[in-house]
Amino acid sequence: MLKYELMDLLAAFRTFIRIAETGSFSAVAREVGATQPAVSRQIAALEDHLGARLLQRSTRSLRLTEDGTDFLTHARLVVEAVEETEAAIGRRRTAAAGLVRLGAPSVFGRLYIAPRIGLLLDRYPELAVELLLTDDVVDMVQEGLDLSLRVGAISDAALVARRVGMTASQAVAAPEYLARRGTPQHPADLAGHDCVIFTRGQTPNTWSFMGADGPAPVEVTGRLRVNSIEAVMEATLTGIGIALLPSWMIGDTVRRGRLQRVLKAWTPRQLPISVVYPSRRFLAPRTRAVIDFLVDEFRLDPVISAYGGTP
Repeated sequence: MLKYELMDLLAAFRTFIRIAETGSFSAVAREVGATQPAVSRQIAALEDHLGARLLQRSTRSLRLTEDGTDFLTHARLVVEAVEETEAAIGRRRTAAAGLVRLGAPSVFGRLYIAPRIGLLLDRYPELAVELLLTDDVVDMVQEGLDLSLRVGAISDAALVARRVGMTASQAVAAPEYLARRGTPQHPADLAGHDCVIFTRGQTPNTWSFMGADGPAPVEVTGRLRVNSIEAVMEATLTGIGIALLPSWMIGDTVRRGRLQRVLKAWTPRQLPISVVYPSRRFLAPRTRAVIDFLVDEFRLDPVISAYGGTP
């Protein structure tokens, strides 16, 4: 008997959540194939069980009480915990199937995500991916994103973050610029150089380096400021100045001698690459499959691997 009471209570939780989301008893009744009076009785029984009124109802409106608002948060956590438990023990285990909407920074997504999508889709024939490439930090819920790749610290407490890689930048310049202006030997020397500044960086005008004597932040200036990291590299290739560019982006141009690293004895600050998702959303098997795929793929890439780093 206890088993069925618990299942009935969980069903009532789910019904209440949908009523709060839709604002309608009738709409929820249609969803579950029940009558509106049956749904009303279910919520009334839930209120009796809790000893609190959850909803204020009139002929024209429906709103949550203060207790109802508090209960909605807890009910969602309970339902999601049950769903995750069911998935973990196999009662709802399914193959990775359906659509996953994945966001990523534009250049990183083009260079590191798009070339790997084919392998992901081959591995999961029933999976589909919609890739949103943008350099803006978007609201994941509003954009309908299941996952998003972020570079740097995650300040949003509403997101769960799993580290999938690390990135570091390098100070680089075209050989023509260095021949004309000289090569800086210390981060402080950058104050006397033209720097190409990426305006979307966390601290655009302050470049942070780490040397044998500790951290060495330096204020930089330049006549060109750009909001696209790809445009920063293209401008730097013309010999306009020194730029701080991600290692994963400049490997080929450095190998070909089109850009040269400067300040090799100084290490710019490393930043984590994380995949994030809303913390109060059930993580479907298809979503978890994409996360695990990215972790495995990036671990094998020596440029961005976080293997052995702090989780």
